[in-house]
Amino acid sequence: MHNSIINLTTINKELKLKFKEDLIPNIIAVSKNFKLPDILPLIEFGHIHFGENKVQEAIDKWSKVKLENNKIQLHLIGKLQTNKVKFAVEIFDYIHSLDSIKLAKKISDEQTKKSKRIKIFIQVNLGNEIQKAGVSVNGLKELYNYSLNLNLDIIGLMCIPPANENPQQYFNKMKFLSNNLGLKELSMGMSADYIQAVENNSTFIRVGSSIFGQRS
Repeated sequence: MHNSIINLTTINKELKLKFKEDLIPNIIAVSKNFKLPDILPLIEFGHIHFGENKVQEAIDKWSKVKLENNKIQLHLIGKLQTNKVKFAVEIFDYIHSLDSIKLAKKISDEQTKKSKRIKIFIQVNLGNEIQKAGVSVNGLKELYNYSLNLNLDIIGLMCIPPANENPQQYFNKMKFLSNNLGLKELSMGMSADYIQAVENNSTFIRVGSSIFGQRS
């Protein structure tokens, strides 16, 4: 059995031991920087949720695969530039990084052109970190309401807690913000902290190195 399958199965078992069935999240296997030979065993195993950071890499890697397997759900988890939106709308099923009114409008326009509606998370910059994308907590409600007026399918919120800090307070804050907006989905938790994320109602965890190993 391929290492990635062993690792994914181990994570699934850990989650089932710790959480009730209805609390077990979707696992997004973050395949950025990995080649198709590294990913194919998981696809053949039946895993469907995969995450990429860059639009062009996703197009190059996944276009043929998605034509052959319509069950694959591809998630954009990296920052989305407005000039890449038309390509992102074509290849991705989920966008986790909506963070501005300008980007919301661009996604709306492209979805209308392509008659496609993508599931979208609003990324929140909880730590107010200059180097990170995400709308501020103070700007969240305005962006959410604007996006709804554009008929975007906003399903939840996403965050990346500050590095080298206990993520618990940030996950707890995200749960509060999500409940306030009446949203059902939360995209939070990575290889190092997905258990804490699920304890705070995360429904999508983004796991890369714990499945595929360290990137070269």
